[in-house]
Amino acid sequence: MIYSISFWFLLFLIYSIVGWLVEMVSCSILEKKWVINRGFLIGPYCPIYGVAALLMIFLLNRYINDPIALFIMSTVICSVIEYMTSYVMQKIFKARWWDYSKKKFNLNGRICLTYSVFFGLLGLLVMYILNPFFSNLLTKIPKIILIVIATVLMIIFLTDLIVSLIVISIVRKNTILIDKQDNTEEIRKQVTNHLIKHQLLIKRLLNAFPDVKKLFKKHPLEEWQQLIKHIKKQNH
Repeated sequence: MIYSISFWFLLFLIYSIVGWLVEMVSCSILEKKWVINRGFLIGPYCPIYGVAALLMIFLLNRYINDPIALFIMSTVICSVIEYMTSYVMQKIFKARWWDYSKKKFNLNGRICLTYSVFFGLLGLLVMYILNPFFSNLLTKIPKIILIVIATVLMIIFLTDLIVSLIVISIVRKNTILIDKQDNTEEIRKQVTNHLIKHQLLIKRLLNAFPDVKKLFKKHPLEEWQQLIKHIKKQNH
């Protein structure tokens, strides 16, 4: 049981890292500059890719001999996951983390045909090439060593998750505080002093999701960018 959980967690983490690399490379090419801040978490992984990959492995083996059906089902699974992730994150954090409204054939700005097709192709890559390779690689690791590695990485991952949630909570709390206090200079000073300790994590969060229209209910992204600049000036 422990070995099985460790095995699947490592697969999840591997695909999350692969997803992060895909995001980093594709965004760097599109923006014509080096982009490394991708994803919700601090570390180099995007869990949405790990979840999508595991679901495809569990659900799509029956289509392994039919590439067309496999592509279609991969597209559907990834699109549903991306849509639900966008919806749930917006409900929980009151934030729109990405927006495809300007792209053709989008659905509520949460998914679009271009990326759905891309994810379908990634599904073929996972099922035909990556999963056989990574699964075979993990099976060659002695069980006790694999469990130890998985345990250490799980602790790191969960710590990352907790810290990331705390950062968002800090941003959200202080955003509401500013709004409630009519942006008085005294409150702004208190908020700024509090955020100085967390500015690197907050900046990373903003850079990871440049398309966010409104980070929280009332506070626009532009105001946060100005606040970040203010923090930087105070530190110099």
